[in-house]
Amino acid sequence: MTRIAFYGSSLLSSYWNGAATYYRGMIKALHRHGFDVTFHEPDAHDRQSHRDIAVPDWAHVNVWPATPEGLQAAAARAAEADIVIKASGVGYADDALLEQVMAAARPDALRIFWDVDAPATLSAMRQSPDDPLRRMLPDLDLVLTYGGGDPVIDAYRALGARDCVPIYNALDPDTHCPAPPNDRFRADLGFLANRLPDREARVAEFFLRPAALLPERRFLLGGSGWNEADLPDNVRAIGHVGTVDHNAFNTTPRAVLNVARDSMAATGFSPATRVFEAAGAGACLITDAWEGIEMFLTPGSEVLVARDGYDVAEIMAALSPVRSQVIGQAALKRVLSEHTYDRRAIQLRDLLQRTRPRTTPERNTP
Repeated sequence: MTRIAFYGSSLLSSYWNGAATYYRGMIKALHRHGFDVTFHEPDAHDRQSHRDIAVPDWAHVNVWPATPEGLQAAAARAAEADIVIKASGVGYADDALLEQVMAAARPDALRIFWDVDAPATLSAMRQSPDDPLRRMLPDLDLVLTYGGGDPVIDAYRALGARDCVPIYNALDPDTHCPAPPNDRFRADLGFLANRLPDREARVAEFFLRPAALLPERRFLLGGSGWNEADLPDNVRAIGHVGTVDHNAFNTTPRAVLNVARDSMAATGFSPATRVFEAAGAGACLITDAWEGIEMFLTPGSEVLVARDGYDVAEIMAALSPVRSQVIGQAALKRVLSEHTYDRRAIQLRDLLQRTRPRTTPERNTP
């Protein structure tokens, strides 16, 4: 099997780690297609005490101490792999980790940067010509992103990347699927996301404003960081919701909401994992408007699109249980046919097979 050393935030915990679902879906599917993946994650941000899966049988996991010595030891293990991947947002000394991991990679190994927050990463590189990733881009073999479309591809190439290819979020039907309702999640509209600075204003518009406009309706807010927020009386905040409960969270309310972060909405072509989780559970999804959504779900029949909070309120006021179910079932059918992680893994497998390590004098030095 082809060996991959994957350095990311966490495979075992979704706590303050929205990329967990993406990593799990991709790595599980890659395993089925002949890849042996070791995921290297730091013991940081209290994630290890909030694990929501055990070490799976489709990946090895190395949890390393978030110390300079732990980083050095973990980075050295890149030499074991045929493909070395460093993801964005690992959460501990990202720049040093990138440099040490790529330095440890064998000369014949593919060296890849996988960006799960391209708008933020590109902004940082544009602001700093000395940014470590920007300096290293020309010597990396490939940049992968989980969204962004042509704007992100063009931006990465302009900064010196050899190539940039989006591997979009998708559905793992074994993990996200229809589930029986759970009284804990009873509501008219549910929203699940951690509280982040570049999302908060959009959450206020697309979730809290509709709640204020529809005081007789019940709104459910899941995710870390919201307990201290000033919320309308009809909004119930329940804190972190582990991935084991995501299916019930999606299927119990009449509809669920997706709200993109500011940068993702501006870039477009960046469907969050939540879009596919909800569709995979057969939920009726309402999403804020962003360019490219029709590539994934058809507005009006497979997803409902809102331009602002007033639109969300209008949609909820008119949404019957029957229409909610019809839209959810149509979304489920679409993602099962076109947007599974197995399809994404085949795309990535074919891409990796035709990508060759870049030859430079430094990389040919024993």
